[in-house]
Amino acid sequence: MLPFVLASPTLELVVPSAADVPAIVDACRDETLQRFTTVPVPYGRSDAEFFLRRIVDDGWATGREFTWGLRRPGSGLLEGVISVRLRSSDVGFWTAPASRGHGLMTEALGLVADWAFGAGGLRELFWEGYVGNDASAAVARRMGFTYQGVGPGLHPDRDGGHPLCWKARLRPGDARAARPGWPDLGRSGTRPGRSTEYPVADGVDSLTDAVDGVVRPSPTAYAPARDRSVPEAP
Repeated sequence: MLPFVLASPTLELVVPSAADVPAIVDACRDETLQRFTTVPVPYGRSDAEFFLRRIVDDGWATGREFTWGLRRPGSGLLEGVISVRLRSSDVGFWTAPASRGHGLMTEALGLVADWAFGAGGLRELFWEGYVGNDASAAVARRMGFTYQGVGPGLHPDRDGGHPLCWKARLRPGDARAARPGWPDLGRSGTRPGRSTEYPVADGVDSLTDAVDGVVRPSPTAYAPARDRSVPEAP
């Protein structure tokens, strides 16, 4: 698949390139981003180059995963990254520290959802984030994702474990507005994936059962997402 641009009057989603390596390195050295994702620690130029080559370029070439960098119109500065995996229909994203709190990722997620439910032909999108990643959860909540509960992360973290993750889903007909049922963001503690205060995800009988079809953290990109998703202030 040839890369394409998604855009609104105030935001452009353009495929990251080698020119973005310094910005990616700076962002992925952020302590908060590292806490809620599985980016390598310490993070260096070779990690950013690997991300561009194996995740971004290979993802587009195979049609497996589409990744964009967030930019303001007329600016070359990369302010975040968002991706969607086509087979599992899951999204992951992170925002650079200096760009958080401006609603950029919420707008970016809206652009990706519009494409996914239109030309992309997807019937749903999944999001997953470590328990405690309130800012990433706030983006999904504002976008109208329906909270589904807590379960082990789809992909392992740096230690090989599967920390608990919040999980949510968005479908084409869902209103793009916050839905009830989300955790009280801000009371989940400081250690990602360690809280058991929240209900277990639908279809999961225990916190050790396998979970299918939810967002994954990318070991080299943003894990979580993880994000796997990373912070944008609520």
